[in-house]
Amino acid sequence: MEIPVHPVDAKPPTGQLIAGGLQHVAAMYAGVVAPPLIIGAAVGLSAGQLSLLISASLFTAGLATMLQTIGVWRFGARLPLVNGVTFATVAPVLAIVDQRGPDAALGVVYGATLVAGLLIVLAAPFFSRLTRYFPPIVTGTVITLIGVSLLPVAVGWISDQQPSAGGTNLLLAGVTLIAVLACTRFLSGFWSRVALLLGLVVGTLVAWPLGEVDSSSLTEAPAFGIVTPFHFGAPVFDIAAIISMAIVAVVIMAESTADMIALGEVVERPTSERTIADGLRADGLGTAVATMFGGFACTAFAQNVGLVALTRMFSRYVVAASGFILVLLGMFPVAGGIVALVPQPVLGGAGLVLFGGVAVAGLRTLAKASFERPANITIVAAALGIGLIPIASPDFYEGFPATMRTILDSGISAGCLAAVVLNLIFGDRARRDPVPEETKEPTPT
Repeated sequence: MEIPVHPVDAKPPTGQLIAGGLQHVAAMYAGVVAPPLIIGAAVGLSAGQLSLLISASLFTAGLATMLQTIGVWRFGARLPLVNGVTFATVAPVLAIVDQRGPDAALGVVYGATLVAGLLIVLAAPFFSRLTRYFPPIVTGTVITLIGVSLLPVAVGWISDQQPSAGGTNLLLAGVTLIAVLACTRFLSGFWSRVALLLGLVVGTLVAWPLGEVDSSSLTEAPAFGIVTPFHFGAPVFDIAAIISMAIVAVVIMAESTADMIALGEVVERPTSERTIADGLRADGLGTAVATMFGGFACTAFAQNVGLVALTRMFSRYVVAASGFILVLLGMFPVAGGIVALVPQPVLGGAGLVLFGGVAVAGLRTLAKASFERPANITIVAAALGIGLIPIASPDFYEGFPATMRTILDSGISAGCLAAVVLNLIFGDRARRDPVPEETKEPTPT
């Protein structure tokens, strides 16, 4: 009798792999290029050098994504999980630039990031054991918070990072949103699963005659431009910088753990301690390797968890295809220029559905928790409130030390920490279902 293959391990036809992979790249492209844009501007890179820095981030994100999805030995969660540059690294990097100066900063950043990556690899088996403190009341809260905290990103895309959105921006976002909803409602099978990609195409085609498509990303991009190892400087090891990046490593592990648990709920394959440990190892190795090519710290991308929930394309090989596409974009910047043609308001219209889908997945998980106990309602309310503080007021923690702000300024990390602590204090003693012995992380020797 043939053993059925779980949808996560199924291998779709090539056409579906490419289309699904492009959809994931479109969903995360803006997120993966924003940190190098900010960092490159801070250190005063030229336009050509900045292009190489962005290519390096795309290239290393692709490598990390393929490692995470396909897996090598005990590295990789083997889930449809996209990895890319984390925003948590931006604030510490800018602080290093202020302290060491633009000319010497990148070497110090890469040295600290390299150590942080190795620390994640070493800490993975210990951190994975914390999953017992993630019952549905906690995971549901965190997943909901991931979705809600990402919605302002979509709103920022619609307004094109301006204080208010103009009529053209609203038109493009509305057309894209309607196109995504229509494709989901009236198409079936594979085509309904790539509704986001189809919506982006429709929105971009509408934007073109309105003059809202910037083709300079395509015409000015070089055809080929891979970064050679240590192009931006060899690693320099500075204790203060390493400590700040070690805090970023904790944030990476917390966010990636939350995303893996959320993704496990979405694809109906609950994550075990071993899966999380393997996924964190991939984060750490991807982060360490990224420093060789000019990339930065890698973490799971929550927006792509929402895309998996929206499209129901659970195959990890679809996300592996997106990793391969990212590698190509890093090697051939002209190809990345094609993806960059999509205007931000178009991306924002699709993002409303995309990120809202993550919040819905969180509500589905919360439905498994008992709300007959008033304490559970209080736990969810308080954790959501704490997690939404940096979203409602980005400068709320401005007076706090930089080390604390690294965690507090991330609504996902702050809310996750609050949910875990509040559940330990006020919740019942229920924990996540115990994982089978054969999937548990072995005790390190």
